[in-house]
Amino acid sequence: MSGTQHIYVVDDEAPAREMVGDYLKLHGFEVTLCDGGRTLREAIAKQSPDLIILDLNMPEEDGLSIVRALKQHGTVPIIMLTATASPIDRVVGLELGADDYLAKPCELRELLARVRSVLRRSATAPAPQVTAAAGEAASAPIRFGTKWLDVNAQVLRDEDGNEHPLVSSEFALLKAFAENPKRVLSRERLLDLAEARDREAFDRAIDVRITRIRRKIEPDPAHPTVIRTVRGSGYLFSPDGSGGDPP
Repeated sequence: MSGTQHIYVVDDEAPAREMVGDYLKLHGFEVTLCDGGRTLREAIAKQSPDLIILDLNMPEEDGLSIVRALKQHGTVPIIMLTATASPIDRVVGLELGADDYLAKPCELRELLARVRSVLRRSATAPAPQVTAAAGEAASAPIRFGTKWLDVNAQVLRDEDGNEHPLVSSEFALLKAFAENPKRVLSRERLLDLAEARDREAFDRAIDVRITRIRRKIEPDPAHPTVIRTVRGSGYLFSPDGSGGDPP
């Protein structure tokens, strides 16, 4: 979408959603306010947003079920808000594909920073400055276990060519691994490569996202060989799934 970025704010409490909406408008965003899942789906049917800010604790429809439904049918970025700040809610939300979370009541400046960070990650990354040969290699599909990563389309494809959409955070991690095969990457390095600057929110979430990615690409997710854990150091991507030692 070109022009002003459009954000949907979903919260059953009118004062809360209006406060967030007014603050985002003040900083140049177009905003649509929704009081629950029904009005959110009606708004999406008319126009897909660039990002959704979603309260998890709503009486009519649980926010986690909304996250699940949205991620089954698309890749729009989602920032979860939760008054309980429950670790279980956060982990489940991230496993379902949400891109970030923030406890309520939140500092609006921090929310704005999270919004901008998620939008940066979801945007199509500019082509890196590499040699022509490397550029050609980067544009070719990259093998990840049972799937192929199409960097240009930002999707996984199986052997039959069927597409498996990725949320922005999953794609950022896969791209980081693809550009650093057979190299041990620490969580801190992955945060840098994936441009996840809000470390407190994303450090622990790296493990959750890699677990989710493994379910999609590993022949046996319980015994990963494509993206494997190097104890005490981080993770290593073996394109052929050999699981051999890094050079």
